[in-house]
Amino acid sequence: MTIPDYESVMLPLLQFAGDEQEHSLRDAYEKLADHFDLSQDERKELLPSGQQEVFHNRVGWARTYLKKAGLLESTRRGYLRITERGINVLGEHLDRIDSRYLEQYEEFRLFKAIKRKKETERKPSPSESVETTPEEALENAYEGLRDNLVSELLEQLKSSSSSLFEKIVVELLVKMGYGGTRKDAGKAIGGSGDEGIDGIIKEDRLGLDIIYIQAKKWENTVGRPEIQKFAGALQGQRARKGIFITTSSFSREAYEYASRIDSKIVLIDGDILSQLMIDNNLGVSPTAIYEIKRIDSDYFTEE
Repeated sequence: MTIPDYESVMLPLLQFAGDEQEHSLRDAYEKLADHFDLSQDERKELLPSGQQEVFHNRVGWARTYLKKAGLLESTRRGYLRITERGINVLGEHLDRIDSRYLEQYEEFRLFKAIKRKKETERKPSPSESVETTPEEALENAYEGLRDNLVSELLEQLKSSSSSLFEKIVVELLVKMGYGGTRKDAGKAIGGSGDEGIDGIIKEDRLGLDIIYIQAKKWENTVGRPEIQKFAGALQGQRARKGIFITTSSFSREAYEYASRIDSKIVLIDGDILSQLMIDNNLGVSPTAIYEIKRIDSDYFTEE
C-alpha cells in the first residue's frame, strides 16, 4: 500500500485516540502504520531532506489539523488525547475526515483564514508573473512551516507551568544578550514579585542599566490598566525601562498608552515571543537545512 496523505490519516488517528486515554505520538505512528499495512520500506521512507520519515510527517500534520479543530488536544510534549468534541465526531460514524469537514469549526476556520492571509500577502502582485519561481515557492513553504511552528510553540508556552515559563523568559533574554550570565539572570528574575514587577535583569553584561520584567501566562487580552500598573511600579523603583511579556495579546489602548509615557516599556505578545524563540533557537531544533547554490560566473572566467 502507498503511504496515505495526511487527510486520509485524520479519521484513523481520531479513532486511535477514541478510547479517551493519553497516547504518545510514537504509539500513534506505529498503530497507524499497522492500520495502513505499510511495509518496512514505506515506514522508513524519508522526505527529500533525509531528516524525517514521510509517514511521521503526515501523521504530524493530521494531528495539527485535528488539534486546530478542537478534536484532539496536547496533554504534554509528544502526547495527545481526544476531546469531547472529538468523541462526538466519532459518534457520527464518518467514512472520512478532511479539511473541508473541519471547516465547520470556528477555531479551524480562523486558523485557515490566518494561514490564507499570510499566503496571500506572500503572493506576487497582478503585475508580476502568476507563476512563482522555485526560490519563491521554497520561501513560501518555509513561511508556512514557520507559522505552524509559532502556533505550536505558543500552545506549549500556554500549557507550561509558571516556573517553566519564567525560566524560558530568562533563557530567551540571555540568548538575546541581556542579563550577563544565565546564573546572574536566574537570580534576578522573580526576586521582587511585588508592586507589579516579576523580576529584574541587566540590560547588558556590564550591568550599566536594569530592565524590569513582567511575565504573565495569560489567556485574556492585556489591556491598558495592566500596563498603567506596571508603569507605576517602574516609577516606584525609579526605573526607566521595562518589558511586559505575555502569552496572550495586548489591546490597542495598551499599545497607545505604552507609546505615550516617558518610561520605555516594550510589549511582547505570544506571537512575538514565539518568533523570538525561533530566531534564537530556544525550544526548537532544526530538522532540515536547505542550501541554495548558484553558478559562480567568476570561476568560469578565463584569465
